Amino acid sequence: MKVIVGLAVFSFFIIACDSGGGGSEGDLLHIPYEPKDYVIEIPKGLPPLPDFPDNPQTFDGVQLGRHLFFDPILSLDSTLSCSSCHDPRKAFTDNLPVSPGVDGTLGSRSSMTTLNTAYFVKGLFWDGRVGTLEQQAIEPVQNPIELHENWPRVEEKFRRHAKYPEMFRKAFGISDRKEITKELAAKAIAQYERLHLTGGQSLYQRQLRGEVFFDPDQQEGHDLYFNADLLIPDAECFHCHSAPLMHANDFFNNGIDTVSSLDGFVDKGRGGVTGLRIDNGRFKAPTLYNIVLTAPYMHDGRFKTLEAVIDHYNSGGHFAENKDGFIRPLGLNARQKKSLITFLKTLTDTSYLQNPDVLSPF
Repeated sequence: MKVIVGLAVFSFFIIACDSGGGGSEGDLLHIPYEPKDYVIEIPKGLPPLPDFPDNPQTFDGVQLGRHLFFDPILSLDSTLSCSSCHDPRKAFTDNLPVSPGVDGTLGSRSSMTTLNTAYFVKGLFWDGRVGTLEQQAIEPVQNPIELHENWPRVEEKFRRHAKYPEMFRKAFGISDRKEITKELAAKAIAQYERLHLTGGQSLYQRQLRGEVFFDPDQQEGHDLYFNADLLIPDAECFHCHSAPLMHANDFFNNGIDTVSSLDGFVDKGRGGVTGLRIDNGRFKAPTLYNIVLTAPYMHDGRFKTLEAVIDHYNSGGHFAENKDGFIRPLGLNARQKKSLITFLKTLTDTSYLQNPDVLSPF
C-alpha cells in the first residue's frame, strides 16, 4: 500500500519547481473562493456530532483533508501517510501490534481506529493528550517515531506543490501560498476524519430498528454484554463501551499489567499526561464497532484474538490500586464466551466505504 500511495501521489501531484515556493503576494486571488457546506450524514442510531464552530465542514475542506490524509508528503522520506496506520479497508487501523515509523522504528502503542473519534470530547490518543481532531492531526507529522518530519518543511512542500496552494485557497480562502500553515492543514484533515462514522448498518443497529432478529447465540451475547438477563452472568462490557457509540469518553485501568504499585507501569498512559499517580495505567476505551476487523487488541496490541481478550476479562485481570471496579472474575462458561464474541460480530459495519469521499483520491 505504501508503494502504491507513493507512486500515485508522485504521478498525480508532481512537486512544482518554482524558486523558493513562496509565490508573490496575492498570487492565489485569481482562483475562486466559493465555500460550500459539506453536510455530514449521521448514520442511523448515532447521535449528532459535537459542535466544531471554528472549523465548519466544507466540500473543498474535506477534499483537501482527504488528499493530505493519504499523501506521504507529510512524512520525512515520502514513504508513509496517515493512511499507512489508519487504512479505511482495515477499519482505519493497520492490524499491527505497534506501528513502524519512516525509518522502521517501532512505537510502543497500537494504532487506534479513527472511527467515531469525532465524538471524543475528553481527549484523543490512547492517553487523551490532545482535545480536538485538529490538535490530533498536528502530532504524527512531528513525532520522531511516526512521520518524523517537521511542520515548517511540510508547509514549504505544500507551498511548492503543483496543486495544494489552489486547494488551500478553495478550502480556506487564503490569498497567497505564504498563508499555508500547519493549522490549516490540520483543520482540513479533521474535516475529513469527521466522515469516519459507523454504526448505521451494523446487524446490531438493524436489530434495534426491527429490520432483523438476533439468533439465540447473538441474543445471549447481547444480554451478557448489557446485563439484560439476570439469570446469566454480567459480562460488564457496557460500562466502558456503552451504546450507542460503544466507547467511553474516559480512561480505565483494565488490569492487563502486573505491577507492584502504581509507579510500576512501563507505559503510564493517562498518568503520563495528567501527572497524577492514580491515572497511571489508564487508557481510553475505543469504539467496539468493527472490533473483529481491528486485531490485535489493547493499547499495545498484546492480545491477538478476541478470544484472548474475553479470557482476560473473564479472569478478572491483575490487581492495581486503580483497576476499574468492573474488572472482576466473571464466571463465563465456554458457551457464554463464544456467544459474547458472536454478539461483538454484530457490531461490524463497513458501509462508510460506500462514501467515495472516505477513500483515497489517488
